[in-house]
Order: sequence, then C-alpha cells, then structure tokens
Amino acid sequence: MDPLTLYDVSLRSRLLLGTARYPSPAILADAIRASGCEIVTVSLRREAGGGRAGESFWALIRDLGVNVLPNTAGCRTAKEAIATAQMAREVFATDWIKLEVIGEEDTLQPDVFGLVEAAQALNAEGFHVFPYTTDDLVVAERLLNAGCRVLMPWAAPIGSGRGVNNTFALRALRAHFPDTPLVVDAGLGAPSHATAVMEMGYDAVLLNTAVARAGDPVGMAQAFRLAVEAGRAGWRAQPMTPRDMAEPSTPMIGRPFDQSA
Repeated sequence: MDPLTLYDVSLRSRLLLGTARYPSPAILADAIRASGCEIVTVSLRREAGGGRAGESFWALIRDLGVNVLPNTAGCRTAKEAIATAQMAREVFATDWIKLEVIGEEDTLQPDVFGLVEAAQALNAEGFHVFPYTTDDLVVAERLLNAGCRVLMPWAAPIGSGRGVNNTFALRALRAHFPDTPLVVDAGLGAPSHATAVMEMGYDAVLLNTAVARAGDPVGMAQAFRLAVEAGRAGWRAQPMTPRDMAEPSTPMIGRPFDQSA
C-alpha cells in the first residue's frame, strides 16, 4: 500500500487503533500486531501520570514499537483539553495530540467552538494537533486556519458502530479538502464500513470499540486491516461511475444468433 504521511511522519499502515476496553493486555498487544497499525491512541490518566500505576501498560506499548497518539478524551472545555494536552506531552514525550472537546453527552458530539479554540492555542504551542471533529465544512476550514494539518471527522457517534451516517457530508469534505489528510474517527463498526470510507478517498481510519469489543478482537483487527487495504486499493483503481440503466457486459456484435429474427 502507498505510504501515508501525517505531520511529516511516513507510515505504511492506514489503520490507527485505540487501546481502551480490551479484555486483557495480551489481547490488546495481539490485536495491535494483527492490525499492522503504526499509531495507537492512549488516554492520559491524571492519577497515574506521576506514579507507577501505568508503567506496565506503557512498557507494553513501547515494546510494540508503535507511535503513540495521546488524546484528551473526556475533556468538556477548551481549557481542560489544553491542560490535558500539556500534561500528555510531558508524560509521553511527543508533540502529537488527538484533540477531543466533547459538547453533548448522549452522542459525544464534539463542541466545535471549544475545539477550534483549543486547536488554535495548542498549535501556537508547537503541538501537532489531530482534531476529532464533525463532518462540517465550515468547522474544518476553521481548524485548518487554526494550524491543523490533519482532520479527523466522525462517521457516527463514538462507539455506536453505525457506520457512515451522512455519506453526502463525508464526500463533500473529501472534495473540498483534497490535499488535507482526512482520518475517519468514530462510529465504524464493521470492516465493510472501513472499506466504504476508504473507497471515498479518505486517507485512514481510527478504530477502538469495533475491535476491542468484538468476540475475537485479534481476528477483527486483522479483518479491518484487510478492509482498509482493499478500500484504498479500490479507490486508487478508480471505481466505475454508477449508472441508472443497465449496460450489457457482453457485446452484441458477433453473437451466433440473430436476435431480430
């Protein structure tokens, strides 16, 4: 598969994986290996930031040799997200941050006003911001103007497994920002969902619940890896344009029987 570049880092895999809610650390490690991913997201636990509680987990992640993308999961205000990002930079020694500012409890929809505010502040501090956002074109433009070089629009609410709720919006986002890396984040539940968004021309997908809560997380991680690869290959091969009417796949000229008789 052709490489993906995010903030000047070249990657072979176009699948990003979350690390929460797996049945065990061993299954998490096996799922990461099966997925072939090179980036995993992790949440900063404030109570473990200066102690030993998370050392075994961080050791596991380091041993896998993947890039760590800390996130601000659970933050409800720009101020809280900025403070969490600053702590995450110290704990994980990276300028990468997946920025989440949640504004609505039932859907976990991003607070796009707080998101843009936090993105602007963090970009000014030298962070490489991966904003979890909606599929709104205006918000996307504001985030890019704030200094973001990657966007992570949702397909559906976090953990819902619904797949793409608004195909038109995702296609419009891709068309409006052809040169911006776009990573679909949240709402994908089946490998076919990942293939579908990759066939739209999206650059990557990020998953957590769909893999972690599957009956066989390791098998599901491998299935999503193949689905992402298939979708990317399909997009690069330029799929045919859908038609309203049938068109015969077998030429009429040269058939052995005269159909007019």
